[in-house]
Amino acid sequence: GGLDRGAAYWLANACTQTGRTPRQVAEAVAGGELDLMQLPRLPEEEIRAEAERLARMALDRIRQNRRTREELIGRYGERPAPWLYLIVATGNIYEDVVQAQNAARQGADVIAVIRSTAQSLLDYVPEGPTTEGFGGTFATQENFRIMRRALDEVGAELGRYIRLTNYASGLCMPEIAALGALERLDMMLSDSMYGILFRDINPKRTLIDQHFARMIQAEAGIIINTGEDNYLTTSDAYEAAHTVLASQFINEQFAHRSGMPDSQIGLGHAFEMDPSLEDGLLYEMADALLSRTCFPNAPLKYMPPTRHMTGDIFMGHVMDAMFNLTSVATGQQIHLVGIL
Repeated sequence: GGLDRGAAYWLANACTQTGRTPRQVAEAVAGGELDLMQLPRLPEEEIRAEAERLARMALDRIRQNRRTREELIGRYGERPAPWLYLIVATGNIYEDVVQAQNAARQGADVIAVIRSTAQSLLDYVPEGPTTEGFGGTFATQENFRIMRRALDEVGAELGRYIRLTNYASGLCMPEIAALGALERLDMMLSDSMYGILFRDINPKRTLIDQHFARMIQAEAGIIINTGEDNYLTTSDAYEAAHTVLASQFINEQFAHRSGMPDSQIGLGHAFEMDPSLEDGLLYEMADALLSRTCFPNAPLKYMPPTRHMTGDIFMGHVMDAMFNLTSVATGQQIHLVGIL
């Protein structure tokens, strides 16, 4: 076996030996046409040189994407906080485009494309444009490209830069982070512990994957979003408030160790306390202000109430209004709009 050498060694050797691109090599291997282990091995120095050449090509593209983003924001100007973050999730990328462009016209600053249910447990990344999903749309490089182009078009129409978000956490965290960087995504859900706590993924794999994924995202200028809101949909938000802060500190330190500055660490939290709790709004404000005080330079992401939404539309609007008030009063940066 050759797994101890990692994938890059065999890929670079195959590219050099066959004259094919990495994509062509991958397709040949998947199609049973090429066996990487049967190719002669070049000297280590030649393989390393080819691997570095391929990596530099990808990094050059990622850095150019970052410059393009900065140029567009410089041209249009930055939007005032909080940025309004809306979700599309039809399963069909072309329908998502229609919804996303209309959301931008109505004032959205950030568009998040929810992944198809359980994609976080797939150990491969689907390919091509997709029109069928379950509770969301598959995260693929082509879907990233389609939505990025659509948001650039509507952004030019509106004179605003519209940010694009997708999800990296799960079994293919580094792979999806790389694809997002190559297609100029602006934010990615990239929690260091989500796979361990909510998807039963091997802890060592998760911690290694999140480190490499965040290295890529740091270089790309991608703002990560962490998943502390998940704790509060499965536990009481008042009793478990301390777990959010603990997770935020852990996520911050892992991000710093990946070379990520505070300005890209979008730590998460949520407005999820039981509305029947006496002084609940004050507790929510205190909790949100605690996050802002502990992480003064982080673009905090604040999630709307979901757990205690009962279907009472009047109560729901009041809860969303209190969430909006808390978000603005405590200086949150990324505001997921509550919609009934």
